[in-house]
Amino acid sequence: MPDTPLLLTLAILGGTGKEGKGLAYRWAKAGYRVVIGSRTLEKAQAAAQELSDMLGGDAIIEGISNLEAAQQADIVALTVPYAAHRETLEAVKDALQGKILIDVTVPLVPPKVTKVQMPPAGSAAQEAREILGAGVEVVAAFQNISHEHLLHDEPIECDVLVTGTSKEARAEVLKLVAAAGLSGWDAGPLENSVVVEGLTSVLIGINKQYGSTHAGIRITGVENN
Repeated sequence: MPDTPLLLTLAILGGTGKEGKGLAYRWAKAGYRVVIGSRTLEKAQAAAQELSDMLGGDAIIEGISNLEAAQQADIVALTVPYAAHRETLEAVKDALQGKILIDVTVPLVPPKVTKVQMPPAGSAAQEAREILGAGVEVVAAFQNISHEHLLHDEPIECDVLVTGTSKEARAEVLKLVAAAGLSGWDAGPLENSVVVEGLTSVLIGINKQYGSTHAGIRITGVENN
């Protein structure tokens, strides 16, 4: 993958939600072309217009269908609720072949969202791997970042753990973590995503118990070069 932002198109499937719009805002501000995908074209277009207005009209953001977004993008992020995870992936499976998928999904099972409940595959990201096959590099990232921070220009005191099917794919996603103004860490193979995804339920529980909305994690004791 090239390092120059404008040479890359980033798609965010389910990008009309809070997490998706937050990532779109950060990446578009950094100079990437961003396409927001949705099952409903009007919602995708409205989200793209909202973000374009926030960025003064200078950003390259477009709202299209999930399938078109997956087809156009070099790297695809998936930010749908877990209930829509499998359906969305199966609909864009062919378009994702040969690409990197950043799976931001957490397998939350309402109403007990503070309880870790992992799927039979081990994690949502591992489930994505099973659905998509070996032709797609699957990387899990951004699960522990509160969406409340992403749509603002403030520094975010939370690190991003990046797991994935190859070191090369993780390295590409770490570039996007940095472009979003965040500190990222290579957290190893995709199997480790079970820990990262599970932490989200822990953080939700901490938020509820201590009256916060944006509990996060930080890695200490090592320099992040």
